[in-house]
Amino acid sequence: MAAKILMLILFFGVMIAVGLWSAKRTSGVNDYVLGGRNVGPWLTAFAFGTSYFSAVVFIGYAGQFGWKYGLSSTWVGLGNAFIGSLLAWLVLGRRTRVMTQKLDARTMPEFFAKRYDSKALQIVGSLIAFIFLIPYTASVYNGLSRLFGMAFSIDYKICVVVMALLTGVYVIAGGYTATALNDFIQGIIMLIGICSIIVAVLNNQGGFLNAIRQLSEIYPEDTVTPQLAGSKGLLTSFFGPDPLNLLGVVILTSLGTWGLPQMVHKFYTIKDEKAVRTGTIVSTFFAIVIAGGCYFLGGFGRLFDSPAIYAANGSIAYDTIVPQMLLTLPDILIGITVVLVLSASMSTLSSLVLTSSSTLTLDVLKVTVWKNMSEKQQMVVMRVLVAVFVIISVVIAFNPPTFIAQLMGVSWGALAGAFLAPFMYGLYSKNITKGSVWTSYAIGVLFTVANMQLHFIKSPINAGAVTMLLGLVVVPLVSLVTPKPDRAMVDEIFTCYDTTVVVKRSRSLEE
Repeated sequence: MAAKILMLILFFGVMIAVGLWSAKRTSGVNDYVLGGRNVGPWLTAFAFGTSYFSAVVFIGYAGQFGWKYGLSSTWVGLGNAFIGSLLAWLVLGRRTRVMTQKLDARTMPEFFAKRYDSKALQIVGSLIAFIFLIPYTASVYNGLSRLFGMAFSIDYKICVVVMALLTGVYVIAGGYTATALNDFIQGIIMLIGICSIIVAVLNNQGGFLNAIRQLSEIYPEDTVTPQLAGSKGLLTSFFGPDPLNLLGVVILTSLGTWGLPQMVHKFYTIKDEKAVRTGTIVSTFFAIVIAGGCYFLGGFGRLFDSPAIYAANGSIAYDTIVPQMLLTLPDILIGITVVLVLSASMSTLSSLVLTSSSTLTLDVLKVTVWKNMSEKQQMVVMRVLVAVFVIISVVIAFNPPTFIAQLMGVSWGALAGAFLAPFMYGLYSKNITKGSVWTSYAIGVLFTVANMQLHFIKSPINAGAVTMLLGLVVVPLVSLVTPKPDRAMVDEIFTCYDTTVVVKRSRSLEE
């Protein structure tokens, strides 16, 4: 216990020190929200990766999907790496940085307002982001509740309050710069931690090959798709016992990052062309190790089947599977695990609260009721709203909802369903219309909410994946039949890609 507490004290001390150091270098709104668009390649890459993965992945998704799909759940981690990270950087990274600088857009809703000439899109987009980021925050705290219940005998609520206060302090003090620096430190901890934990867990099962053999002998009656009924070795097979639902998880957790405000925001802050190249490689490697490692570890979950992972009604409490696996570790490794998941979760939470406070300040208050808000007032309001969002998240955390994966599916489905298509197409096409963006908003929110009530798609994960794909199909179709944007305005916006440096801006950020 002493070792675990010492690790936490050291960890929190470093986070606060970084926040106070960053506060001295944050003088305006652009510094606070975007790091002055001057964030280097390694910090940008780690900020992207650590905001992507949290307790939701390590505790919730790894446990549930590892149990359901066995080692084939590793496909989810690889999808996160190559679709959610590599392709996201290649498709969105450079173009997002160039166009958002041209538009002087600091948030995703502000991008929609200036790209499609509509303040209403900005206000509604901000409200959608704020509302549906709250369930995501709750899912992060739910994962932490399972971990602290396993590792400590102190009240979980005390841990939540302390963590929320410390997260709030360094975000309020240093804004994006503090978040990015802490993300880098937290990312290093995550890389070391996940590798150590995988080795230790497999050693406790007699080594990798023995664990594979034991897993191959288990028949997953509760998750096998009817077409594969009776097959042997499903939990160690290439596509697992239920390939179709596995595909839904890959789509939601990989393509979803392309439409999440807190993820796309990282591209706004890119410093130069080197940051694009390095960020693409480093964030992809980070995702392979962290996401691939988490799901690979979760794939051995059935080897830890015990009464402790079952709820009172006999159903499987998926969020207890990974904590049950960790119980077999030495105390020092449990301490490393706690710091690992705290690192992942605090980086995600800091990104969520900064996104929420900035979008409410810049996209709602400044656009509607406080139009003459000065830069100094904007800074004060954003810091106050960071504190408000932290308080709301703590209230939710005191009674965290069950089933992390389903909760995150609702959040990501609504956000990416609403924002992904109009954002991506808006970077590439001059023909996307304001009407198609409203349609995408409606699909993301209404489809998600309707499915929560009517359950016409049983799995929220698959529902979220369908919502994203619908947006990608519907937005260009609606653009064909709705009023076209002002051609002169759009042509002026797209001149940002044709500014000649050594090559076109669409290929380089060099001045």
